[in-house]
Amino acid sequence: MNQPHATQTVLEQIAERIVSFDLKAITPQAIMLSRTAIIDTIGVTLAGAIEPCTTNLLRTPGVASAPGVCTIFGTAQKTSALDATFINGTASHALDYDDFSQPMGGHQSAPLVAPLMAIAEERGNSGLELLQSYVVGIETEIRLARAVNFYHYDKGWHPTATLGVFGAAAAAGHLLKLDAKKQAIALAIAASFASGIKANFGTMVKPLHVGQCARNGLLAALMADSGYDANPEALEHHQGFFNAYNGKGNYDASLIFENWANPLEVLSPSMGLKQFACCGSTHPAVTMALQLRQQETFSPQDIEKVDILPHRRRLPHTNNPDPQTPLAAKFSVQYAVARALVDGAVRLDDFEGEAHFDSKVRAIMAKTTAAPHPDMPDDSPDQFGAEVIVALKDGRTVSRRINSLVGRGGDYPLTSEELWEKFNDCAKRVLPANDIPALFAKLEKLEHIKNIRELTPSLAKFSKAA
Repeated sequence: MNQPHATQTVLEQIAERIVSFDLKAITPQAIMLSRTAIIDTIGVTLAGAIEPCTTNLLRTPGVASAPGVCTIFGTAQKTSALDATFINGTASHALDYDDFSQPMGGHQSAPLVAPLMAIAEERGNSGLELLQSYVVGIETEIRLARAVNFYHYDKGWHPTATLGVFGAAAAAGHLLKLDAKKQAIALAIAASFASGIKANFGTMVKPLHVGQCARNGLLAALMADSGYDANPEALEHHQGFFNAYNGKGNYDASLIFENWANPLEVLSPSMGLKQFACCGSTHPAVTMALQLRQQETFSPQDIEKVDILPHRRRLPHTNNPDPQTPLAAKFSVQYAVARALVDGAVRLDDFEGEAHFDSKVRAIMAKTTAAPHPDMPDDSPDQFGAEVIVALKDGRTVSRRINSLVGRGGDYPLTSEELWEKFNDCAKRVLPANDIPALFAKLEKLEHIKNIRELTPSLAKFSKAA
């Protein structure tokens, strides 16, 4: 077991591991999974470019007004690395369609891809360098998550933001080639930038959390590189991150270092891509509802009652029986399951416009209850389980249960065809349809791109891919 070193602070130890990260340990499998996650994140960022949380942000005075060479995805606009990260980071989570992780209790890629793309475009980094820094960022934020969750998650913090800011600072610092001292300072600065509460789930502020944490992580790395100082004890200090955010006795720093990068966190089966454009906590129940709809012989009109029984941690932010906005519908397990039972599919446009007021879906929602599953304990290693039970008017009861389903990944990966279908569905919202296959082909060879500037023109709204 690799325990914390008594003479170094926690951040200094993390920084040493970031700076000395063994890039040879990034196997072809790790490259493939990381590339897939980056492609997926870029796709959902393009789709999110036209969402109100992004377009309203662009209209906010002072935002994206700085000069620079960095692309705001899905637009013809260029700005600074910080502003591009802010906008693209927000867009990446606008649809809640980005990948997520069980140990993190949130979304691991969105805080990293926007700042890495911005730095690489500004400074001419290669695709392989970007991928390597992504792996480092994932390792850092997931390891911190293991130290503070699930108390941190249950308390009401939004881990995508409060932990993602550390991942962004680590990934950006690695790509900027900060030394260990500066990397520790960047992480210490990030500790003061950490923010985001789950009370704002279902509103535009949730994706804003991601844009802000991505920007803050990059800003922390840039500030450290410029000579800023900070307290390297910012995690374990009695008024530091661990004690202020979790409280004494509610974290275990040793878990950060236990078997660091062995195996790599990017290889973990507890991370998955989203098949549905709604909160990841609804996905186990949605998948079970789809299995029922596809494998049993009944129609929506035959349904008498629906019981949704997810793991307790999936419910506090998704128990919304009457969503009044498309964003709220993304956080309604009742709506998502009812949609699956009515249509036999859950699509991107089911969370747009007035779709959540569909009378057929509302009829099923009125017969639906949601409650924590009595046989899925809090301390189970599987936190993404659910059972859906459908009572039919003819007296039959049909059900499906799964104990662990963290999106599509690990033992249940998206196929290349499914990844393309999702990417194309997202990208066609803002890019010319004829340009998308060439962009996807470039992204599939990301590690071979010598300079990210070869790629970024294809992400602009008026691009014409080569």
